Amino acid sequence: MRILNNSKEIADAAGEELGVSEWVAITQDRIDMFADATGDRQWIHVDPERAADGPFGATIAHGYLTLSMLPFLGAQVFAFAGDVARVNYGLNKVRFVSPVKVGSKVRSRVELLTVEDIDKGQRATLQHTVEIKGSDKPACVAETVTLLMAS
Repeated sequence: MRILNNSKEIADAAGEELGVSEWVAITQDRIDMFADATGDRQWIHVDPERAADGPFGATIAHGYLTLSMLPFLGAQVFAFAGDVARVNYGLNKVRFVSPVKVGSKVRSRVELLTVEDIDKGQRATLQHTVEIKGSDKPACVAETVTLLMAS
């Protein structure tokens, strides 16, 4: 895990790959719990029998399930240390490139794209590329924006 201890280390890391998370299995149970939490129970996610005859040959994870895993996967890769509040500011761009079939494993490759000084601290833009084990194409590529605000 890469720990960025202060604003200088954070700024100096702009443009660098921070690392790669561990592989995480996408189980039907995980997909079903996400469907229950969001109310998105489309058959391509929750009906294995019907999905077997569908366009992907199996159930697939919700795109937003993949996106919602970024904090968990990112926490395995890097940390902004020090006495700062870390606030999710939003997303610049998200693309769901490939479906994540049930039983797949995913991980996130994280790059710190830019760091900008703001009134109360820094604004960091990161790119998360969610890879699927055994696939040449990623599941998702997302730019996240985090505010690092001094107390």
